[in-house]
Amino acid sequence: MNDQSNSAALDLEGWVAYFSAAPIPVLRHTEQQLAALREHAQKANARTISAVILQDPMMTLRVLAYIESKRSKTRLTDITTIERSLMMIGMEPFFNDFEHLPTVEEHLKGHPRALLGLLKVIARARKAAHWAREWAIHRHDLDVDEITVATLLYDFAEILMWCFAPGLALQVADRQKADRTLRSVAVQTEVYGVPLWQIKQTLAHRWHLPQLLITLMDPQNAEHPRVRNVKLAVDLARHSANGWDDAALPDDYKAIEELLHISHETLMHKLGLDRPPSANAEDKPPANG
Repeated sequence: MNDQSNSAALDLEGWVAYFSAAPIPVLRHTEQQLAALREHAQKANARTISAVILQDPMMTLRVLAYIESKRSKTRLTDITTIERSLMMIGMEPFFNDFEHLPTVEEHLKGHPRALLGLLKVIARARKAAHWAREWAIHRHDLDVDEITVATLLYDFAEILMWCFAPGLALQVADRQKADRTLRSVAVQTEVYGVPLWQIKQTLAHRWHLPQLLITLMDPQNAEHPRVRNVKLAVDLARHSANGWDDAALPDDYKAIEELLHISHETLMHKLGLDRPPSANAEDKPPANG
């Protein structure tokens, strides 16, 4: 499938149609781990496989879209977590239907800068999901796994752009790096033709992702503590990726402290920011091998 590297921006329906027809690649590491588990499929369980899937936003998206595509008319409730999805699919059918998956490393082999950009977004998504999960446990959330999945997938439209429109994604990244004051929505609209949040929301509905996850990924629902839990983790991961001196971080800290009802000192301890500066070096992107 041709990518949109050198193409003009599309409208909303154009992007939705394009991504809907695209086979979503996964990390090579995910494919390798699943292949290893497949060899001992009898011993594999939903929790073990779920732990692998939840390291990879693209694989997570694939599984949720798959479970909805197989939905029977008699099932009225949404499956909102990966572990429950796997239990619904069954181990053997899962391994049969998720074999020989395309990988991002192969897909982007001609775009090394875009691959690095994608891996950084995935590292950011993992970090956000980790924080969101910790905070949800602190808040005694009713279903911590739902919070984790929603946070991991929050920026899936950006991930899809890095995969299938690497040239355009690099344009956006380069412009924002050159001028930190630029608003993301403005740059995205100019380069892609439409802001990413619109693509995310439309695709989520088109792919029949669980309504609860769509709600948790929508910042317009920020009056709900669960949505704030997701959004603040995403914001903290995005801003801290610029360095722990990013100007937006003090506001992030204040909002997190209010959500969790903790002191600033306690939050700094939770984030590991009360240690020497060398311990706070930016995490490397996930391994691509």
